[in-house]
Amino acid sequence: MQRVVIENVFPEIEEGAHPVKRVEGEWVEVEAFVFADGHDEVTAVLLHRYSEEEAWQEVMMEPLGNDKWKGRFRVVRTGTYYYTVKGWVNRYCTWCGDVKKKLHAGQDISMDLQIGSEMVRSMAENAQGEDVSRIQGILDALSTRTDTQSIISLLLEEKIKSFMTKWVEERDITTYRRELQVQVERKKALFSSWYEIFPRSCGKGTKHGSLKDCETLLPEIAEMGFDVVYLPPIHPIGKTNRKGRNNSPDSGPEDIGSPWAIGSEEGGHTAIHPELGTLDDLRSFVKTAEALGMEVALDLAFQCSPDHPYLKDHPQWFKWRPDGTVQYAENPPKKYEDVIPIHFETVERKALWQELKSVILHWVALGIHIFRVDNPHTKPFGFWEWVISEVRRVHPSVLFLAEAFTRPKVMYRLAQIGFSQSYTYFTWRNTKHEITEYLDELTRTPAREFFRPNFWPNTPDILPEYLQYGGRPAFISRLVLAATLSSNYGIYGPAFELCVSDAVQGTEEYLNSEKYEIKEWDRNKPGTIREIIARVNRIRRENPALHETNNLRFHHGENDFLLFYEKATSDRSNILFIAVNLDPYHSQAGRVYIPLDELEIERDQPFLVHDLLSDEKYVWQGEHSYVELDPAVIPASIFLVKRFLRRENDFDYFV
Repeated sequence: MQRVVIENVFPEIEEGAHPVKRVEGEWVEVEAFVFADGHDEVTAVLLHRYSEEEAWQEVMMEPLGNDKWKGRFRVVRTGTYYYTVKGWVNRYCTWCGDVKKKLHAGQDISMDLQIGSEMVRSMAENAQGEDVSRIQGILDALSTRTDTQSIISLLLEEKIKSFMTKWVEERDITTYRRELQVQVERKKALFSSWYEIFPRSCGKGTKHGSLKDCETLLPEIAEMGFDVVYLPPIHPIGKTNRKGRNNSPDSGPEDIGSPWAIGSEEGGHTAIHPELGTLDDLRSFVKTAEALGMEVALDLAFQCSPDHPYLKDHPQWFKWRPDGTVQYAENPPKKYEDVIPIHFETVERKALWQELKSVILHWVALGIHIFRVDNPHTKPFGFWEWVISEVRRVHPSVLFLAEAFTRPKVMYRLAQIGFSQSYTYFTWRNTKHEITEYLDELTRTPAREFFRPNFWPNTPDILPEYLQYGGRPAFISRLVLAATLSSNYGIYGPAFELCVSDAVQGTEEYLNSEKYEIKEWDRNKPGTIREIIARVNRIRRENPALHETNNLRFHHGENDFLLFYEKATSDRSNILFIAVNLDPYHSQAGRVYIPLDELEIERDQPFLVHDLLSDEKYVWQGEHSYVELDPAVIPASIFLVKRFLRRENDFDYFV
């Protein structure tokens, strides 16, 4: 009879409908309530296996009190792992506990010893393998002992309790009602630094640049410490209803249009814009990036210009209005006459979906294993769940970033059905309260099990007000926040480096946006923050505490303009305290709280911190320290904690 109840297994997403997420080498910590009627002791075991393995591996779970148990296992390969929980009434451990109580009370236990010995004999019938001979050895030892104390000592040995726990009748075991999944991806899904660049702006002056021109800039991007180079769409651009500068509906012959208006007589989603180069040029670009330690990410925008070959070859893949004209993209009152959305619910959707899958596989074959997906929330969830699964079935290394600035439920659903990373609301979280509240949601709720944030201070579509008015200090503070709060972050490159803040009045749109024209960037212009970007990325690489997001902890500070938080590895071998001045105009100062107990530092013991941004070193003592940040100098500090001991008049510190 199964007397054990198993409830509230965590993590479990949507009753097991979706997997939790990890990368290679991470741990999966599982908790559950496991209990039974009466006073008998219960044993709980965590089961896990890789999808290609049939046998389960078992991990004994630890009791946390009040019927709650915890166990964990490590995932070491990309793909899918399964896990579940089982439990049973442990009669032998119950017997051991009762005997100890009776001994303590001075009661007679002669009958209990007979019961215990019989339990061992019964268990011997269930044992298999080497345990058969081991339990037989125990039985032989019992048969030779005559005094009560030696029999008690033998029956209460931990190794016997271990055997008795291991070999239990299958009919007595309760197994959780479902097997849960872990989707394991490569490490770049968890830790990456993105740099977005338009190849067409990489030429000389205002001449249309090419992939070859952009390739010459890759060493500079690598020197700044980025490991993902993200290219907006590189496909042919339609001419019909082409947008002019600043998104004007009127364009002239000199206007080059938006890269997101995909398709012309030169080809569609599997072609490269002729002025950008050839497929061989892309192969060379990818190869050079890889040699510099970077990967290339490509924009995946499933939409078409009016000139896309799909319109002629597959008109049934689009919506047509009663007057016979095709339905353009709209987000009232905005109209996008140069873009036509694909009708995913067409009766021809099987052929459509297969075609779009082939587009992804086309670029994967050319060395692209990372895709930034444009507006995935405007396409069916079912399509993304299917196509991501199909691609990963043959190419498990492929990663997908969801550019989904939409409602929280929709963003979370996209993550649940397979997207590796997601854009977030970080772009608009500016105050101490806004930032802490949002990051607590991302790192301290069940969302942490499936939603991997990728923080972008700016994008070609978004120039937030904070950057419009805060000047150079605003760009630096947002850089540090993005790069240290989240283990994945990115910037819209040259515009961020050069602190470009000119916007269309009353909007978050860049004035003279690169989306509609070729930009001539002077990357050595005074005021560039390239060196600071490189320093921040170097700090990220060298400090494992910044390689994950969910280890974030905010600490109290008395100044609401000073954000103070901690990132630390689980073994506490790498501990960082980050302070950021959220006021781009004025110096801000105040005391911040230091958790000395967790650092294993005595209250009267000084310790050293090294500001990795300024290269200054400070001696702190006590649970409060003073921080002052002048945005005119640098609006942030990244303190590496170095504990050290006093030795006469000097210090002997160690990392």
